[in-house]
Amino acid sequence: KQWYQRRVAITAGGLTMVVGPPGTGKTDVAVQIINNIYHNFPHQRTLIVTHSNQALNQLFQKIMGLDIDERHLLRLGHGEEGLGTDKDFSKYGRVNYILAHRLELLEEVGRLQQSLGVSGEVTYTCETAGYFNLYQIKSRWEEFKRQLKKQGGAEGGNGPGDVKEYFPFHVYFSNAPQPVFKGESFEEDLDVAEGCYRHIQRIFGELEEFRAFELMRSGLDRANYLLVKEAKIIAMTCTHAALTRRNLVKLGFRYDNILMEEAAQILEIETFIPLLLQEPEDGHNRLKRVVLIGDHHQLPPVIKNMAFQKYSNMEQSLFTRFIRLGVPAIELDKQGRSRESLANLYNWRYKKLGNLPHVLESPEYLTANPGFTFDFQLINVEDFNGVGESEPNPYFYQNLSEAEYVVAVYMYMRLLGYPGEKITILTTYNGQKHLIRDVVKQRCGDNPVFGFPNTITTVDRYQGSQNDYILLSLVRTKAVGHLRDVRRLIVAMSRARLGLYVFARVGVFANCYELTPAFNQLLLHPTDLHLCPDELFPTNRKAGDLPPKGRIIKNMPEMSKFVYDFYYDVIERLMKEQERDEARLKAEQKQQKKEIEKPAEEDAEVAEKNMKEMLSQPFLSFDQPTDIHDDSESDEEDDQGAESGRAIKIIALPQGDPQEFEPFPHVKYEEENLEGSKKQDEETSDLQSSVSDMTISKVEKEKGVMEVVEGASDSQVIKDTDSKNTKDTDSKNTKDTDSQDSIDSNKDEDDNFGPSLDELMS
Repeated sequence: KQWYQRRVAITAGGLTMVVGPPGTGKTDVAVQIINNIYHNFPHQRTLIVTHSNQALNQLFQKIMGLDIDERHLLRLGHGEEGLGTDKDFSKYGRVNYILAHRLELLEEVGRLQQSLGVSGEVTYTCETAGYFNLYQIKSRWEEFKRQLKKQGGAEGGNGPGDVKEYFPFHVYFSNAPQPVFKGESFEEDLDVAEGCYRHIQRIFGELEEFRAFELMRSGLDRANYLLVKEAKIIAMTCTHAALTRRNLVKLGFRYDNILMEEAAQILEIETFIPLLLQEPEDGHNRLKRVVLIGDHHQLPPVIKNMAFQKYSNMEQSLFTRFIRLGVPAIELDKQGRSRESLANLYNWRYKKLGNLPHVLESPEYLTANPGFTFDFQLINVEDFNGVGESEPNPYFYQNLSEAEYVVAVYMYMRLLGYPGEKITILTTYNGQKHLIRDVVKQRCGDNPVFGFPNTITTVDRYQGSQNDYILLSLVRTKAVGHLRDVRRLIVAMSRARLGLYVFARVGVFANCYELTPAFNQLLLHPTDLHLCPDELFPTNRKAGDLPPKGRIIKNMPEMSKFVYDFYYDVIERLMKEQERDEARLKAEQKQQKKEIEKPAEEDAEVAEKNMKEMLSQPFLSFDQPTDIHDDSESDEEDDQGAESGRAIKIIALPQGDPQEFEPFPHVKYEEENLEGSKKQDEETSDLQSSVSDMTISKVEKEKGVMEVVEGASDSQVIKDTDSKNTKDTDSKNTKDTDSQDSIDSNKDEDDNFGPSLDELMS
């Protein structure tokens, strides 16, 4: 039904009025109307007007998300800085965007030129690019169509491969997803070819529109040209339209459609001014469509002068006047913002306001508010120290008790885990707004546990916005005040999506006749605040289910003390959790360290065990030793070995994984039994006989030569030709360490001496 209503607003000319209750999607309807007009009537220009910069920015941000070319969007006025985007949609920002985009398009033209092998400078300006399109691109496309027609006439129809064979821009589209032409159907390939050609022509079409920006050198001239000719969707507030009307008319500003959002908040005179921003053509107005979207049951225009407001009826908008006169209007009748229980607080004001399906089915709407017994509640706030409302300045109303109560509930919600950005604090007076801000800054400003809520503002300023949870302070304790206006009450009751908690003097507002329908719904629940502190955000409790255990708060001091104690309980619990986490982390690190050190200890134990087993099984080896120790250390080890009755020499270091060598993985030992045995005597006599026949003619060293005389029997004559360098030679010659040590010692200087038993064994 809403789609049909948008369709009527688009196709029908003249005046279209859309009445949208809270949460029915007035902004989304406006965005879709603009989108459809832009695509169905591409040569028409649309003007968007709203009452506030906030509403205009929300509408413009949604338009930016559509498939609308950025060069056709323009946002006028100082509120442009409030757009949540890095892009600049002001006049000069759009001019810079167009100039940068022009260079990108000229680069594409240069790539197209290279792909066709055309010489010359065609990317210098938009004009030269236009000539290139005329003489090179279009002519090739016409030749392509002529070849297809000729081929089809000759063969009685075109084949699947004809398009691929004659298409002239294969090289340019080589970076497109391949294959460009599948060759399965002639009609399908021809559609692809025409799409490629449209892409090329779109580039030259944009460059043709940018030619004027090359001719104009002044930034002001370019900005004015953008406003008058280039932009297709122009957005401004009604105040900006009134301030700049004279200049816009002088520039020759033109537009075909106008859409006003929040039309019920715009004065009649402010509604007429945007309709007259252009001069008539041939005595007729250019306007083709006027779309007014609003809700006359919400806040009217603000008139501060009471005489003008009441007796001159200036607070009546043109939108409201048309509704009262019976002008046909389209009414949106499904809301998708609030829970069904919250929607009952304001849907009595409308004839047949229902709920969209997601409100009845979505999990977030079916789940209760954590920490609260009810989805909405009216909390009675009594005087604190005998003081209720105060008025430091005329009409600057404040209520300290309500301010402290509201802030305490906000702190309680934050301690339960509610995100701060999902909580908004509203009030009906500016004085209370400033007081609540001061209390929040004092209580929560320097504490990261609480932080600040999303917004602290007045009900009037918050029209058109929404949030999940609303804390509302009504301030007054002596009289109802301007909340007696039902339209302001409707706005206040319709801002919340999931939870609404109203702080007020119940006796004052419950007896007001105008507010009876809403307060009868609020009084269905107790006026004392019902909490369930054991429940954290989020919860699995269903909406409407009562918590197993709760707590009732009677007044503001009790709530403040409860939050104070609850805060320290939460901090203590968090500290204990942090300590447990740190202890668990240390235990895990210690365990990891043990797991790393355990294999090393086991390897050391295995090595020591194998060493003991090897030493307990002595064996004798006459392999040629390889001493890896210094000479001085070897002498000391030999002496120590002689004293202990056993000398151990490392003679080999096998390579590879130590676990592969058995019985002992790393080293092989030579054991010498100095006490002697029969087996050793036999081996010694055999060795002496072999040594007697041994002859070493010459052994050359770096600094000396030893000569061994052949023919000696039991004794050998050894001449030391260079006794000065004997030590150096001995340290370098590691093949016979023990015999060299005996030579270096020079214990017997007699010419006739024989080798000792140790030397013969070595």
